[in-house]
Amino acid sequence: MDLKPLMPRTPERFGANQIEEVAALVKAGGVVGHATEGVWGLACDPFNDEAVRKILALKNRPASKGLIVIAAQASALSDELDHLSEDVRRRVMDSWPAAITWLLPTTRFSGWVSGGTGKIAARVPDHEQARALARAAGGLLVSTSLNPAGCEPALDIESAASYFPSLDGLLSGKLGGRGSASTLQDALTGEVLRA
Repeated sequence: MDLKPLMPRTPERFGANQIEEVAALVKAGGVVGHATEGVWGLACDPFNDEAVRKILALKNRPASKGLIVIAAQASALSDELDHLSEDVRRRVMDSWPAAITWLLPTTRFSGWVSGGTGKIAARVPDHEQARALARAAGGLLVSTSLNPAGCEPALDIESAASYFPSLDGLLSGKLGGRGSASTLQDALTGEVLRA
């Protein structure tokens, strides 16, 4: 019997208007690719440790580095924002939506997401589709740059598909034009960790 060679699997691609379908994959424990302000992102449910571990394995990223969580709106991060002084909370909230990721104290995210630091890197992105995907998936998403460790982040859907052919889906979309990853700043100390 002749066996045909297996074709490489490519993740299912969804149109830009299929946010609910991609969000359903996330809710079911899937890992998907999507556009953000500056680079393509890998997304999953931040409360599904198996999905989070899949992202870490795909990227070959140590859990100790933690992962970014994006929110549809600031209220989805109220558990974290409530730990801040009024001045700091106002500064963080006034900065969003933007490509500014803040380190915030947290108790509800696992060490797989927080890196075991007791802080979470979080933002409300300045990217309408990314916020819509987070909203449709329940309000929060892990969203980390779509690239293996040591490689440049994907800047288009073709690069995203070639980096990780085992993704559950790719949501078509356009980058926001920033051209780089978000700024990272510690809300408590004000220290800029990534410009």
